Amino acid sequence: MCAGFMENKLDSDYQLLLRHILSNGVVKKDRTGTGTLSTFGCQIRHEMSDGFPLLTTKKMAVKTMMTELKWFLKGDTNIKYLVDNNCNVWNGDAYKNYIAKINMRPGVPMVEFLKQTEFINKIKTDDEFAEKWGDLGPIYGKQWRDWTVESGYKNQWVDQIKVLINNLKENPDSRRHIVSAWNVGELDQMTLPPCHYGFQVYTRELTFAERYKHYSGSDKTWEQGGGNAYGKITAMDIMDDEEVPIRAISLMWNQRSVDTFLGLPFNIASYGLLLELLAVEVNMIPDELIGNLGDTHLYSNHKVQAATQLGREGFDLPRIKVSNVNLLEGQFDYELINYNYHPSIKAALSS
Repeated sequence: MCAGFMENKLDSDYQLLLRHILSNGVVKKDRTGTGTLSTFGCQIRHEMSDGFPLLTTKKMAVKTMMTELKWFLKGDTNIKYLVDNNCNVWNGDAYKNYIAKINMRPGVPMVEFLKQTEFINKIKTDDEFAEKWGDLGPIYGKQWRDWTVESGYKNQWVDQIKVLINNLKENPDSRRHIVSAWNVGELDQMTLPPCHYGFQVYTRELTFAERYKHYSGSDKTWEQGGGNAYGKITAMDIMDDEEVPIRAISLMWNQRSVDTFLGLPFNIASYGLLLELLAVEVNMIPDELIGNLGDTHLYSNHKVQAATQLGREGFDLPRIKVSNVNLLEGQFDYELINYNYHPSIKAALSS
């Protein structure tokens, strides 16, 4: 192993997944026309105590990931907020939607449309244009914060994030802590059906040793630090008074379609961040992050880039501190600590 580099399990597991696809993937056509090597039924697992799940074998677009998650949490579906914050991951989808709609209006002849750069600039500078052409339909944010339920003669709306937070506080052992983005009745209205279509949250009680480790910030056990059985009762009272978390929280997301080179590292970090935010919101400790991956593929024009990343060794994972968390407002601040990484690897986005 090269000096200055440390193996971390997340990067190692991700590289194993790349190798698995390259060795066992079957050639498949796809909606983008690019072509893929495809596998099915993979999984990623990460212990949050090992560090924040941000790959180090290439530089990640951290601010872009943070901005998109805020957008989801706000319940927004218009790219105006993303464009204003220099987050471009949905630009291509909005532009394709614009092209399709502007030339499909009944009785209106084919028109010369804006180029994508002109389209995005107009989204940024023209609020009326953005309102008309920037919306992507009832995608993630709409489903997370405003799921429509038809009930008799009128519709009702469910804020799934609000329900999740309340249920975690009131009934943490429930097996119903689920948020879904896969609204079958609205799929045909979405610019792109959700790739990561839902997540489930699980909590458990912490042991005294786990609580004490979190409280003390030390790897020494209570006994190694000179504590005894009588003092343990006092220590528990002190931790209770200081509201040291008594539970751990884990998150498992499900994904039907996985762009392994570009999308998956982004998804891992995004759900890792969501887990950190939920933990703060309900005063728990982030525990385990799990991704269940359906069609797990490598686009044919990403093979060279994957080989480059496979030739790199990972650094220690960074840590993250989140503050001023208000999930229902889509607000939070963050600080990444000791994020070391290899250079970014450019690759074409298939959409």
